[in-house]
Amino acid sequence: MNKYFLIVSSVLCFVLGVSSFHAQTKPNILWIITDDHRADALSCFNQATIGKSDSPLGYVSSPNIDKLASEGVLFVNAFSNSPACGPSRGSMTSGRYPFRNGHYAFEVTHKEPDFVKPTIPQVLRKQGYGTAVFGKEDSYIFKWKGKQGYYDTGMYDYKVHFKHDLQDNGLGDIYTKSNFEYIKGFRKKTGSKENIVFKDGTKKSYVIYRKGTDLKPEEIATKKGIDKEFDILRAYTQGMKDLIYGGVNPQPAEKTVDANILTEFKSYLNNQDQGFKTLWGKKAKGANSKKPLMVNLGFHLPHTPVLPPKKFRDQFKNKKYKIPAFSNEELEKLPVQLKKIYKGMKINTMKAKDKQQAIQDYYAFCAFGDYLIGDAVKTFKDYCKKNEQEYLIVFTVGDHGWHLGEQGIESKFGPWDKSIHNAAIVVSSDKTKYPAGKINKNTIEFVDFAPTILDAGGVDVTSKEYNYLDGFVISDVMNGTKKRDYVLGEMNLVCGPRAYLRTKDFAFSMQTRPTRKEPSGLEMNKNIEWALTCDMKEISPALYDLRKDPLERNNVADNQEYKELVTWFRNKLGNIVLGDGRVECDWSQANSYAISNFAGGADDKKIEIPTAIVPK
Repeated sequence: MNKYFLIVSSVLCFVLGVSSFHAQTKPNILWIITDDHRADALSCFNQATIGKSDSPLGYVSSPNIDKLASEGVLFVNAFSNSPACGPSRGSMTSGRYPFRNGHYAFEVTHKEPDFVKPTIPQVLRKQGYGTAVFGKEDSYIFKWKGKQGYYDTGMYDYKVHFKHDLQDNGLGDIYTKSNFEYIKGFRKKTGSKENIVFKDGTKKSYVIYRKGTDLKPEEIATKKGIDKEFDILRAYTQGMKDLIYGGVNPQPAEKTVDANILTEFKSYLNNQDQGFKTLWGKKAKGANSKKPLMVNLGFHLPHTPVLPPKKFRDQFKNKKYKIPAFSNEELEKLPVQLKKIYKGMKINTMKAKDKQQAIQDYYAFCAFGDYLIGDAVKTFKDYCKKNEQEYLIVFTVGDHGWHLGEQGIESKFGPWDKSIHNAAIVVSSDKTKYPAGKINKNTIEFVDFAPTILDAGGVDVTSKEYNYLDGFVISDVMNGTKKRDYVLGEMNLVCGPRAYLRTKDFAFSMQTRPTRKEPSGLEMNKNIEWALTCDMKEISPALYDLRKDPLERNNVADNQEYKELVTWFRNKLGNIVLGDGRVECDWSQANSYAISNFAGGADDKKIEIPTAIVPK
């Protein structure tokens, strides 16, 4: 009888076309995002682009990510649409360019304005998905409560934040928190404290900055003592002097804040359909195995503080790295606006040994991230196998890039390659969708992640309802059915409002608005064509001829032979970001914004430069 039942069941499965993964028709989705992660920290990326496993600077290690790439498609030309976490992540989760979602910096955005559209988790929940986020999500999309504030939107069914849930409960390593005081009824920042959790669990908090006054002698002594104990390298520049560019983590590898993010992720999956306790003792319930699952796993590393655990740091401390070249001539050719980034983030004035440490510790931290990602992927696959469910894994290698001396800086925030050129890996249990072991050089943008994930979740992103999405489904880009000749981006941080447009041959950027002030009232989209009509010098143009200057060291915007080309790029980029659906929003209000459409359709994805104006 049992044998007969098995035969009948098998026949029915064959007739109905049910595969071995039959519990649900929609795949579980794991979306991994790292922070400030250079693509050349991946050996697989280097092999695909320069033919060797080391980066152009030297040794890197990424065996787990390399293995993941071998199971799917490695996209080596993935570009961020903003070189800062807030606007980049806001763009990714909404599928819209910064100039179309009104999110250019760290604005506390919300869901009230009419132009705002649903995000990835909101759409997937309507498709029957359970949603969860671990670590750093930080898209700066909050809930409106009759006023602007850091109110959780509830976009995810389950959430563990690296600051509010882990660090605030003493589950960190070294982290900074601002000090606030109420002065004449207003809450104002008066300084900041650094907090450290030692290996034995003891904690210490000490002032590292006090607005308007110097630190006390005992405070300076405490900070110096911590720096010496953990070999901490801090930024040299005045505005960023407390940023930690290197050092050893006070915690072992299994107890850092990123390891704790992974622990919570694993607890959620390994305790499916049952209760468990978080690391800080809160009662929680694991994943609902009856629903398809979408998880956003956001590691904080290798973002500052760059503090690899000793186990990983020791593998890199004797490696010798090439220091990126930078010259005064290169600096002098930067436009006024980009010199502001250099002034605030410069690394070229560091001692040679400190530059070496900054690079060693950065790549060591990336190697630690590789270890965590390997564990996360295995846990996710085990969950899918246990529940007989298909899966899609999307790994966004950095929400943007990171400089290690290129352009004379250590940081991001620029329109240059190292700020915005990343990589992505897409792996599917269905190899007909994303074949194993493929390298794809077609250009994708970070706005592509939203339509890709939604499409995998059963959403028809070609329907009119989703016309607001600026990106393409990545498989369409991979197969060549969707093409773009350029990438776009914009931000309003450090140097002020600046947009960029990159093609295979040229990289152009310019200032977009006359001031960095956030718009409100009648100021929204006021004098919107300023960057197209003002004197050329006022927009601080930068143009790099990538055909002969791939490292972007020679700004040719002032060269006579490139004058017409600069004007052409100015008009192309300006019409797109200023006149093709640009949104400027007063986020302190419920529904106050302006949309500019004087050049509707300018974003046609095509670069058709007149041959006569392109220097040979």
